[in-house]
Amino acid sequence: MTNNDKISFSKYGKTFQEKLAFLILDDRVFADRMLEVLNVEFLEFKYLQTFVEKIFEYKKKYGSQPSHDTMKTIVKSGLDDINEALQKQIRDYFARVLSNVNINESCEYIKDTSIEFCRKQKLREAMLKSTSLLKKCSFDEISVLINEALKAGADADFGYDYYEDFEKRFVTSTREAITTGWQEMDKITAGGLGRKEMGVVVAPTGAGKSMVLVHLGATAMKAGLTVVHYTFELRDTVIAQRYDSCITGVPLDDLMDRKEEIRKKINQLDGKLIVKEYPTKTATTNTIKAHLEKLKQQGIVPDMIVVDYADLLRTISTRREKREELETIYEDLRAIAMESNVALWTASQTNRCFFNDTKLLINRDGKSEIMRIGDVKEGDLVDTHKGFKKITKVFPQETQKCYKITLKSGKTMICSGRHQFPTASGKLKSIYDGLSVSDKLLTRK
Repeated sequence: MTNNDKISFSKYGKTFQEKLAFLILDDRVFADRMLEVLNVEFLEFKYLQTFVEKIFEYKKKYGSQPSHDTMKTIVKSGLDDINEALQKQIRDYFARVLSNVNINESCEYIKDTSIEFCRKQKLREAMLKSTSLLKKCSFDEISVLINEALKAGADADFGYDYYEDFEKRFVTSTREAITTGWQEMDKITAGGLGRKEMGVVVAPTGAGKSMVLVHLGATAMKAGLTVVHYTFELRDTVIAQRYDSCITGVPLDDLMDRKEEIRKKINQLDGKLIVKEYPTKTATTNTIKAHLEKLKQQGIVPDMIVVDYADLLRTISTRREKREELETIYEDLRAIAMESNVALWTASQTNRCFFNDTKLLINRDGKSEIMRIGDVKEGDLVDTHKGFKKITKVFPQETQKCYKITLKSGKTMICSGRHQFPTASGKLKSIYDGLSVSDKLLTRK
């Protein structure tokens, strides 16, 4: 094999390799996996090879992961067996990465990429050795060889090791919050939504849930973060236009006339936005996971995910009741936030218009039945998203005039005069606010 054919991380660049070497020191579980598969010569630079060798030597000798302080001692006084020029390179590198606040940026991508690269080389070596064994019909040896190669570097995270991970208990952890852009909301949420956390915007139909989600995503973009916005109701271009308006302050009605002004302003942003559209009730949480994996393979790692909105996702498995399906969806979204290390915002619809013939599931005297809302009494148990809850007070119903709206498609809706609808102009209008024939409403597909 010539130098040009040498297998290495060269195509990933110097920064990738420097971060990789530090992650081997910083993450015990990752270091254990790399110890099984990494040939230090995969690293291009001698100072990184030596740095990693010292970590592995310590692990093999003492059976534990060196702490940062231990590594400082090794770097300061344990390099006498190498030349002074290389010693200086190692010390300069270690001092540089310790002071670099962005050293853990894209760490999951670096871990996954390096593990996959090394495991492929292990498997390749095993397959080459198997060629000679195949001629001897040594099938058992081939099986052992291939199986060992497949197991090498596999996920060895059995959990938090009380003894091995001692140092982690004494590292001050900080919550990385992403501002909402609203001062009062940031006060309530201690600076905004943190990574691995999920926030839900709850509001009735037409109250502007989607616009709130766009505001949250746009605020993150302005902070230089990467946002992935999933839309199940509006077109991707419509969502993108709302971001244009939110970021630039240009009203939705004026976007077309101020195209170049908008282009200039958004090009000054450091943040990134991906809008992915799926038809209503066709995508599941698994669909979102698969899409995030594809983005990850392209080097796109989100800081925030916006799901517009959770109620429009399809459940992976059908449940007996709607509330159980929604509960599963929200649990899965929370899991995505944790697995992807992102802040995740979504929305939920509530407080639809109720009419005299609206029916509820009621449990009365131990017997469950569907009842009209007008027949419900104090003491009855009503089915809610948190199980059956006792009704402690029944207020007289307020009789309102109802209106029937017919759309051009033929679809009809019955609503009160106060019910607000999102319109094509971006404004919310009710019949009492002047909603009339020829107005265009934003509806689901």
